[in-house]
Amino acid sequence: MPKIVLLDPISEEGKNLLRNAAGIEFEDRIGLKGDDLKKCLAEFDGAIARSGVKITAESLEGNTRLKAIARAGVGVDNIDTEAATKQGIVVMNTPGGNTISTAEQTFALILALSRNIAAAYQSLIEGRWDRKNFTGHQLAGKTIGIVGLGRIGQTVACYAKAFGMKVLAVSPFFTEQHAEELGVTLYEKLHDMLPLVDFLTVHTPLNDETRNLFGPAELECIKKGAKLINCARGGIYHLQTLEEGLKSGKLGGVALDVYEEEPCTRHPLFGLPNVVCTPHLGASTEEAQANVALEAVELLIDYFTNGTIRQAVNFGTLDAKTLESHRGFLNAAHRLGLLSGQLGLGKIKTYKLRYKGDISKKNTDLLSSAFAAGLTTAMMNREVHIISAVPYLKDRGVVLTEEKTTEAGEFSSLISAELEGEQGSVYLSATLFGNSMPRLVMINDFQMEGYLDGNLLFIDHQDKPGVIGAMGFALGKYDTNINSMSVGRTKEGKPGGYSIAVLSLDGEPHTESLREIGTLPFIRKVDFVKLPSQDQLPKWLG
Repeated sequence: MPKIVLLDPISEEGKNLLRNAAGIEFEDRIGLKGDDLKKCLAEFDGAIARSGVKITAESLEGNTRLKAIARAGVGVDNIDTEAATKQGIVVMNTPGGNTISTAEQTFALILALSRNIAAAYQSLIEGRWDRKNFTGHQLAGKTIGIVGLGRIGQTVACYAKAFGMKVLAVSPFFTEQHAEELGVTLYEKLHDMLPLVDFLTVHTPLNDETRNLFGPAELECIKKGAKLINCARGGIYHLQTLEEGLKSGKLGGVALDVYEEEPCTRHPLFGLPNVVCTPHLGASTEEAQANVALEAVELLIDYFTNGTIRQAVNFGTLDAKTLESHRGFLNAAHRLGLLSGQLGLGKIKTYKLRYKGDISKKNTDLLSSAFAAGLTTAMMNREVHIISAVPYLKDRGVVLTEEKTTEAGEFSSLISAELEGEQGSVYLSATLFGNSMPRLVMINDFQMEGYLDGNLLFIDHQDKPGVIGAMGFALGKYDTNINSMSVGRTKEGKPGGYSIAVLSLDGEPHTESLREIGTLPFIRKVDFVKLPSQDQLPKWLG
């Protein structure tokens, strides 16, 4: 019988759901850390955590029993997911449960800054009636900049529109079409948006890319008097920069609900003018606590009763039989996604996957997730998990469509991907040679056979004598060796028409080689793509 431990307090609604779950036991073990936490985790099959407990690599070391952790909330920075992955522990979160509450807290802080609410109330407590000292600003007509248009960011955008504000945003993968439907103007770079905003709010996880996202360089270019709000994670704003911005008058106000170290009762900004701070209240509503608790409990019940894995943020334990029967095509789909994300298409607007022949009888949802994981991994330059990739793209307006047919063509099984981006489109097809050798067999209308590993150079060129030699000369000039080469024409292709050459290189080409090849006569397009080596698999597949 699975046993679940509650490491942080959860709502009574969540506990009642556990009490009524057949075949599952649970216990409260609140406030543990160190060796006590490590010993506790070794006694249970599942765990539910909020933000209080810190599940570190040390607390998971040697654990052979724990199978799943559910985070009652969005952020999992208090859980060492890399260590959990190594231990084969699936980590799931509940991104939807506290969306409204956090968005409302964001606007509560925006209003508090705009109307000097905290300082005005303090003046009354101190026996003063200082109306003139607390003249504020209305929100209507002001501009808000949002970094991150996930669930919470999109909800904040809707609230801002209701207040009559102009909404700007920076968010990778969010398409122009989806932004237009939301009434948001997208910017590719934060620095381009900062001079225009009266308010800046962040709704992203804390990672290497977002840590100190707003620092001295950003302070320099932001609009004078802008107000900053953070209900996401402490550390996204550089603390010393906030302090300097407030004291110099460059910033008109700062509101924080989150801190780098929590609990936080002493802070350099506490007590400064034009500052409002709250003790991480974003999800602290009765509704949000009930929602995230119920969702976390449901995740673990589903996992332990029928093996369903939802909303996983790391390695997901796949059924061994399914994994083995799909392994080769999962690898091919993932590599096809990695290739697609490096072909200079810009932000992806739509992508369609077609499965033809025997492969259409397999779990194509799993294969589509593998492709999406490859695509997002290439675009974000960090590994994205197979389970989270499709929802991640969907939340940003990039919706997957699938087509399947059992009719076989030239290959017994074929995966095709059609992508449209803001800077172009592409059609790719791949198959599997043997059981474990992915091969690229079509690019747009060009038929060919190419590897899907290592350093690849794609050259769209006119099929004339001397062109291939000129390419090789430009590479050899900078000591880049060609390992192998495949050249493909269209079905109706004839000499003098256009062809695609795929060169497998022993190393990355020199930038001057690429420039010289791109300026050669009869060359239409050059793309360099870096794929994993043949034996290198993503963590979820390896």
